Amino acid sequence: MEKLPTQKVVCSFFIAFFLLSDSTTSQEVEDEREFNYDRNSLKGPYNWGEIRPEWRMCNTGTMQSPIDMLNERVKVVSHLGILKRDYHPSNATLINRGHDISLKWGGGAGYIEINGTQYELKQCHWHSPSEHSINGRRYDLEFHMVHESKDQRVAVIGIIFKIGRSDPFLSEMKEHIEAVADTGDEEKVVGMVDPNHIRIGNRNSKYYRYIGSLTIPPCTQDVVWTILSKVRTVSREQVSLLRDAVHDDSESNARPLQPINQRPVKLYRPQDHED
Repeated sequence: MEKLPTQKVVCSFFIAFFLLSDSTTSQEVEDEREFNYDRNSLKGPYNWGEIRPEWRMCNTGTMQSPIDMLNERVKVVSHLGILKRDYHPSNATLINRGHDISLKWGGGAGYIEINGTQYELKQCHWHSPSEHSINGRRYDLEFHMVHESKDQRVAVIGIIFKIGRSDPFLSEMKEHIEAVADTGDEEKVVGMVDPNHIRIGNRNSKYYRYIGSLTIPPCTQDVVWTILSKVRTVSREQVSLLRDAVHDDSESNARPLQPINQRPVKLYRPQDHED
């Protein structure tokens, strides 16, 4: 058997290492204790890019999230089409990541389809107050459903909430979130969770679409964001439960708004729409 020249072996090793490293930084960190949301802290959002080299995009990226969906910069379109989704009940685990509560599906939870690409549902989590704002207004809570394609591109559905009636999906998760909060455990096996119980709206619902980033380190860019325009309701007790459960002694876990830098923001609105 012919031996490969040493230079080729070394080169192959570094290519493989680079690809592996790149894939591991495309997703949100699972342990959030290395950073915080205190704007005056060395570990705060204005310094995330300096904490670890692979987080540099948090400081240097020009397509960062969240942003403000201001009417003057939003272009109303009808060509984006309905939000195609096909979700299924699947086993899930509730995880206390340090600053938020995440629900992670083990696989088979279904997908959304954007421009012919399927993005599999991986996990969801909550931020309070909302990270994105609409016409300068930040609401009380934002829910993120994180999806990933086979080539590791990321697409996120965002749902914004204001204080009002309880959110049915959070009510469904209440017992499990309380268990994590009371015991201090970092993980709790939940069992079968149906993503269809999440109130996304009907297939004619309006939504904002733009290209941004993850809102926590490593702040990976080229994330396809879909923000539902309809503001849902959540109870004040539910928001407090999510904040108290992580034991981070912080009143919020929302990243500051980022510069839009001339990025197009589109609002899909069919001619005959219902929210």
